[in-house]
Amino acid sequence: MKALLLENVHPEATRILTEAGYDVETRAGALGEDELVSALDGVELLGIRSRTNVTDKVLARIPSTLKAIGAFCIGTNQIALESAAAKGIACFNAPYSNTRSVVELAMAEIVALARHLTDRNAQMHEGTWNKSASGSHEVRGRRLGIVGYGNIGSQLSVLAEAFGMRVHYYDIQDRLAMGNAQRCDTLEELLSRVDVVSLHVDGRPENTGFFGEDEFAAMRPRSFFLNLSRGSVFDHRALADALRSGHLAGAAVDVHPTEPRRAGERFVSPLQGLPNVILTPHVGGSTQEAQVSIGRYVAGKLSEYVTTGGTSMSVNLPEVTVPAREGSRVVHIHRNVPGVLGAVNSVLSEHNANIAFQALSTRGEVGYAVTDVVAAESGWFDALAEVPNTISCRVIR
Repeated sequence: MKALLLENVHPEATRILTEAGYDVETRAGALGEDELVSALDGVELLGIRSRTNVTDKVLARIPSTLKAIGAFCIGTNQIALESAAAKGIACFNAPYSNTRSVVELAMAEIVALARHLTDRNAQMHEGTWNKSASGSHEVRGRRLGIVGYGNIGSQLSVLAEAFGMRVHYYDIQDRLAMGNAQRCDTLEELLSRVDVVSLHVDGRPENTGFFGEDEFAAMRPRSFFLNLSRGSVFDHRALADALRSGHLAGAAVDVHPTEPRRAGERFVSPLQGLPNVILTPHVGGSTQEAQVSIGRYVAGKLSEYVTTGGTSMSVNLPEVTVPAREGSRVVHIHRNVPGVLGAVNSVLSEHNANIAFQALSTRGEVGYAVTDVVAAESGWFDALAEVPNTISCRVIR
């Protein structure tokens, strides 16, 4: 059994998958489409981070051996999730493991922007002593606006309040406020109130470019902008214009619309060279603590899926929580059309199968059935694999 881990996934993942019986290959960089297709020959488990794109084209060309993909990060927009589900490939991510690391970076950047620390640091390295309080402020009492109040946004809310900031937030879902945070009914309301705007939204297609020239213009004069979510969710040139004009006093950007695939490759951004702008190479979750946690969590999910058939926390397949296995466990992934489960059970009945456990769940166009077969006449598994509308069928013993 082979597993392929790309983009410097933490060794903890290698350890877990090796203990599960996998021959693990690791590579430091991301792979393009053609490279990825070639590398997946005979691979059952694929681990990536944010720079390897598992596109529709890739999924159409890869061999049928691939069972699951682990995104060793929060985002999954680099994976064609529906296409993966249609091929019976389970996908997992790490929605919570690097939350603290991202939040700490955001808070550090807010303080750094308020004190112009990056500019002061650059001046000192150039030999210029510029001791001045001009333009520097405490963050205590300042208003922070959080756009996207999920796992990261809500934790940032708590940490910012501990610094004495007054927190406002906006989310398209009705989320309960943490501490003394105040919910805003519209994005416009939030932008008009706060001194710092921090984006924490996901990479769904409708979020592409949602924060642009109009939104920057609506921000309060001399306020700060942070983005540690997705590089595609705001207009980078519009931000550069707002900074050059003096309307905004600074920005911190950790994610970018086009990111190099490997360390050391050239990076270009319209935000380069602007004063009081912090640019980081997508390191929000890049702490040793977060990477250990991510490696352990995602590798554990991949191992659990392969060995038990459980799909808890899968981002693309129906969720099924399974008990301890009795006998042979059949995982039957199929198109979500009427009659498939009936056909499965007819096959089992024809082979005098004794069923100890069965569960079915559906999600979109895919159905996922797990059945524990304690005893049956020979040929039952091959017959199940031939049931009409079957996507994939495997047995765990």
